[in-house]
Amino acid sequence: MQRKHNKQLVPLAKQLRKEMTKEERHLWYDFLHSYPVRFSRQKVLGKYIADFYSAEAKLVIELDGSQHYEASEIQKDADRTAFLEGYGLIVIRIPNNEVNRNFRGVCEYIDAAVKQSLSQLR
Repeated sequence: MQRKHNKQLVPLAKQLRKEMTKEERHLWYDFLHSYPVRFSRQKVLGKYIADFYSAEAKLVIELDGSQHYEASEIQKDADRTAFLEGYGLIVIRIPNNEVNRNFRGVCEYIDAAVKQSLSQLR
């Protein structure tokens, strides 16, 4: 398996942090930034950049825009998820429209996923 950190992707990850989508900004500044379990934004993991990552909870959060539901992207997302799960990470995917429509529910879902992951790690 590939190294977990790919230095070649660091500049792109930094650029993506500066140019977060409105849904990423909303989730980061209004929930994850102050969440008790530490999350990183645009974290390089092997050949991918995860939207949000918690090393402590071994959890990756991916926010999916409408392009992720096109036939060409579905397999890419499945490959990405399989790659990350190969490191023992849990990957949860959340549609952007859920962040916009049901932010509280999204936060509760993430909180439950973090707590479940942490309980399995202890």
